[in-house]
Amino acid sequence: MATTSADVQTTDYNDTVEKLKEFIENFDADDVVDGEQKYMKLLQDVANRKRRLVEIELDDIAAGLGNEMAERIRENTHRYKQLLERAVDECLPHPTDDLGRGDIADVLMASRSMHANDDGTTDPAQRLPARLKRRWQVVIIPESKQKHMPLRAIKAANIGKLVAVKGIVTRVSEVKAQICVATYTCEQGGWEIYQEVNERTFMPLLRCPVQSCCGVGRLHLQTRGCKFDKFQEVKIQEEADQVPVGHVPRSLTLHLYGDLTRSCSAGDVVTASGIFLPVPIRDTGYTGMRAGLITDTFLEAMCVEKHKKTYTDFTPTEEMQQQIEDAAGDDLYRKMAQSIAPEIFGHEDVKKALLLLMVGGGTREMPDGMKIRGDINICLMGDPGVAKSQLLKHIASVSPRAVYTTGKGSSGVGLTAAVVRDTSTGELVLEGGALVLADMGICCIDEFDKMEESDRTAIHEVMEQQTVSIAKAGITTTLNARTSVLAAANPAYSRYNPYKTPEENINLPAALLSRFDLLWLILDRVDKDSDERLANHVTYVHRYSTHPPLEFEALDSAFMRAMISHARQYEPSVPADVSEYIVDEYVAMRKHALEEPDRFVSARTLLAILRLSQALARLRCSNEVNRDDIIEARRLMEVSRSSITAALEDQQSRRAQKDTVSAVYRIIVDYAKVLNVPAVKMADVLGKVLSRGLTREDFQNCIDEYKDLGVWFVSDDKAWIRFVDKV
Repeated sequence: MATTSADVQTTDYNDTVEKLKEFIENFDADDVVDGEQKYMKLLQDVANRKRRLVEIELDDIAAGLGNEMAERIRENTHRYKQLLERAVDECLPHPTDDLGRGDIADVLMASRSMHANDDGTTDPAQRLPARLKRRWQVVIIPESKQKHMPLRAIKAANIGKLVAVKGIVTRVSEVKAQICVATYTCEQGGWEIYQEVNERTFMPLLRCPVQSCCGVGRLHLQTRGCKFDKFQEVKIQEEADQVPVGHVPRSLTLHLYGDLTRSCSAGDVVTASGIFLPVPIRDTGYTGMRAGLITDTFLEAMCVEKHKKTYTDFTPTEEMQQQIEDAAGDDLYRKMAQSIAPEIFGHEDVKKALLLLMVGGGTREMPDGMKIRGDINICLMGDPGVAKSQLLKHIASVSPRAVYTTGKGSSGVGLTAAVVRDTSTGELVLEGGALVLADMGICCIDEFDKMEESDRTAIHEVMEQQTVSIAKAGITTTLNARTSVLAAANPAYSRYNPYKTPEENINLPAALLSRFDLLWLILDRVDKDSDERLANHVTYVHRYSTHPPLEFEALDSAFMRAMISHARQYEPSVPADVSEYIVDEYVAMRKHALEEPDRFVSARTLLAILRLSQALARLRCSNEVNRDDIIEARRLMEVSRSSITAALEDQQSRRAQKDTVSAVYRIIVDYAKVLNVPAVKMADVLGKVLSRGLTREDFQNCIDEYKDLGVWFVSDDKAWIRFVDKV
């Protein structure tokens, strides 16, 4: 029920204070200990200086004083906050713990109270302000049923009310001391005069206003006698998924006082509740003329809740939880991959890789503090018109947390962090860029090749160390940027030139390429059958405004987000037997890299295989990586590598056709030599063949051909291959 103007005019605030006192003294809650009421126990801790925040919950107000009182507090929060402070002043008990000798503030307060009692003055300027004696801060917690509002929904009608908003922290100022009560000493009479300061600016007193003192003496500001409070200004911005297309993100300034300061940093996602207030304009000169009737607004924060920036805080509905349980293990890897942008034709393996990027691997933190990243980085390169940008846009919309930007429209500081001058305080503050805002999410960078070289090097640290180090204008700090980088770029010559080497076509430094777990090259090849299927697919989408029917019903974005959040709760480990298999595979990859000059294998390649296999295990809702996960991760790496060298190999294939049957034969013979056995399992060899980028058809052709030649024979159950010369 909204409070009308008539209600406000007839409100007896003294009576309201009495009701609030009775509520504080008598409110009974479930957490009563030893017969002590909830708020009296809290105030006892405040009196014993164990805590400073007095949190008054509106749920308790509604339960103790009725919904009407809770509604009044919500509609006129600033005034009722002052009434609650008066009620707390009168209810505050005496300390039960020994506070010792106290500090300088205790000595000054004891002296002031003694002189005030002796003199008995009634002059307002000499009266001891209640704020000077307070070592605590009253905050009002919104009702649990009150949901946070989008920044765009806060209008002028919300001024003075208690609102809750959610956004990303983009700027945080330094914590400053703000004066609350100014204390002066009269030059002639020697009396102390007090001036309460309720705003950001104030006009100091120059002459003694107390007639009983002198009335004309000059005043001196006593720094030690004043009361200061901690103050910090924070700027929050709308989340990316709440900004309509083509609109500029809205921002809001938060004012934090006391113990609420330093409760968040740049890049954090927070829900802040407080009083929505206008900034008063005191200047009647040129500044006031320019402002006219327009005023800035801010939120006087009462509570700042920093969200856990992990996927474990996702709470699905019962219906969605049931869908996740039903779908788990039902070929989810293939179905989710095909549900990524089904309107885009083909790119099956690319979509599988993008799914693994959204799921990610597990981050490992060593006892000495060193971290090994689990986020997967992917770069898509290719000819214009192969839907690279559309894939990036779709991933940005499906992923629970993602930021989309372009290389040409982003500078180095726009990606990492900028040091800007605050217009209100004039000091230098940090403002997070796209990679900082995408913390614990995905940063999609389109037109990656259009970036300046100096700007591109800014993300080297982010892609491996997952931090942003700043040393500018006297500010030296490190920000978290735990994000996956999904980049899209065109070749150096706009279209891929098959007569150039892959290094000449890609035109990216090796230091940057090694940080990508997968580097895909998508070419627009001329092929009659493929072109016909593509044309039929595109015309179907244009005719019916939907994708062609799949073998199953495509999974919607809500289920994809829920399933990814569910999968990321698992932290897969590598068993001992699988670890040995990975070691053997890595050694074999290093050996083959010597035979192929265009192939580069390093320790980062091994870490990429581990990350991809952990993502596959998460999709299986398993806490252990198995051998099939390693085989699929190796297959994706081989397919991505072969996509880069495919164009060059197409030119070379005119002179010498690559013999896949011989390649499979060499794999089988090398495997048998390593084990030094006369027979090998068909399943083990098939896994190695598939991980090299070959197909089952190539494997079967090799088995049949060399069987006919009498090199080996296959058991009746087709489980073993035995060499004839070792029988």
